[in-house]
Amino acid sequence: MADAAPERAARTPLVTHPDGVVRCFWCGSDPLYMAYHDTEWGVPERDGRALFEKLLLDGFQAGLSWITILRKRENFRRAFDGFEPEKMARYDAAKIEALMQDAGIVRNRAKVEGAVLSARAYLAMRDEGIDFAKFLWDSVGGRTQVNRPKRISDIAAETPQSRALSKRLKARGFKFVGPTIVYAAMQACGLVDDHLAGCHCART
Repeated sequence: MADAAPERAARTPLVTHPDGVVRCFWCGSDPLYMAYHDTEWGVPERDGRALFEKLLLDGFQAGLSWITILRKRENFRRAFDGFEPEKMARYDAAKIEALMQDAGIVRNRAKVEGAVLSARAYLAMRDEGIDFAKFLWDSVGGRTQVNRPKRISDIAAETPQSRALSKRLKARGFKFVGPTIVYAAMQACGLVDDHLAGCHCART
């Protein structure tokens, strides 16, 4: 799940914004965050490269707020060549050092190096004939798992599916793919739909 504002979450799991739209509490009042909530989070993503990007961004988010990553997302895309695995897999020490000097991204060496290793893992899967999108979607049987929580406490930080997928990704060589990070990516990419009951995005 995207990061929550604890003081708001303690009062209500839903927020009615000035535009009259009821949304999940965690998107706050930042227009960028609200747009992400409305148009991206929980929407099924089937494109392998886009899934790869979101998985990596969730890894970079660990320990930070998601709005920080959203604000830096275009910088990340520029710095990481559009998250094209073919380009990222060729990054050498000089490129990694250049990324470590880029104030537009999260300059965590382990995460930067991990992203490169994950790109190589992605390509290794492709070379074996494994479709990355199918690999991820198989974790939920190919269809969005709709949970429709009513309370904050109903929203899981990780699930048996995310733990199993995390294990499979790690075995393939992906980095920063613990079960909590993986579950956040599953939520973001619509493998699961955790929009709260009453949210305008909760259509089922």
